[in-house]
Amino acid sequence: MKGVILHGGQGTRLRPLTYAGPKQLIPIANKPVSQYVLEDLISLGIKDIAIILGETFPELVREYYGDGSRFGVKITYINQGKALGIAHAVSLCKEFVGEDDFVVYLGDNIFQYGIAKYASLFTNERLDSMILLKEVDEPQRFGVAKLDGNGKLVKLVEKPKEHISNYAVVGVYFFSPSFFKIVGKLKPSRRNELEITDAIQLMIDDGYKVGYSFVDGWWADTGKKNDILALNATILDERIESKIDGKALNSRIEGRVSIAEGTIVENSTVRGPAIIGRNTRVIDSHIGPYTSIGDSCNIKKSSIEYSIIMDNTSIEEILNLEDSLVGRNAKIKSNNSTARKTLKLHISDYSEVEV
Repeated sequence: MKGVILHGGQGTRLRPLTYAGPKQLIPIANKPVSQYVLEDLISLGIKDIAIILGETFPELVREYYGDGSRFGVKITYINQGKALGIAHAVSLCKEFVGEDDFVVYLGDNIFQYGIAKYASLFTNERLDSMILLKEVDEPQRFGVAKLDGNGKLVKLVEKPKEHISNYAVVGVYFFSPSFFKIVGKLKPSRRNELEITDAIQLMIDDGYKVGYSFVDGWWADTGKKNDILALNATILDERIESKIDGKALNSRIEGRVSIAEGTIVENSTVRGPAIIGRNTRVIDSHIGPYTSIGDSCNIKKSSIEYSIIMDNTSIEEILNLEDSLVGRNAKIKSNNSTARKTLKLHISDYSEVEV
């Protein structure tokens, strides 16, 4: 089996942060969202992975993942450019896939327990396609599946205007190479895209063996700021272990906290779950809980809670920073006039804020 990661889309709901890079590279617990996807595919034993690039800073994706060797895989890059739909993106992978089965994984989705269980089901049942479903409260935001009275999959509709069911089609799709016999029959939807739900519907209509499975545990679609912060809190809560490779001088470390090599925490409190990257300085400050601080940051006389602070950012004399998503190389400082008010920020790379 081969893997395909979709790394396109404009991330409009995460602007201004996505004016500086793709949403899939936003870090969750100091690791890009799409790296969790890559690692999930690797856990299946997949060694050959294609990353489909869009128009939003594709060079940053290439720069981060390289040829894949540092992850123990081979990465092939395929340019989609303009977003013309998931099915269009997958259609570009025909040469890469060859005669192998493959799994398509949206680069901004994370699953609590990964997808190994479903990959085995797809293979063991020798399906032509398999989708994953999750019951949701707002099905109109997603592709939706309809099952008949016997639980058979009968219909798929992308972002339906009328209620069909509450079963959302989540961001993982398994296919045999027969997909490529179908995709040429597709016509653009009302969004002028080739919809993956339409492609799978054609497979159902043409008699291909299409299955489904309901997702166990949580599934996160990181489309908005609140989604990102909530997922960061969840990952910190479930996966971060206490590990102090840096130095904590005259400081209190409470709960599960990870402090990377080269970092100094001095005269401060860090309350877990929290993670602090490499070569960062935290002086006279309070960090956490549910906070991720990136590499090479400077935090001084500040309090930060339930936030993501990306690499090379400086925060000084900000006493109440909460629910914030702060880009790389940003600078936030106080002019003392509003220093004690609670701040909630969503700012992009290289921003400068004085409050």
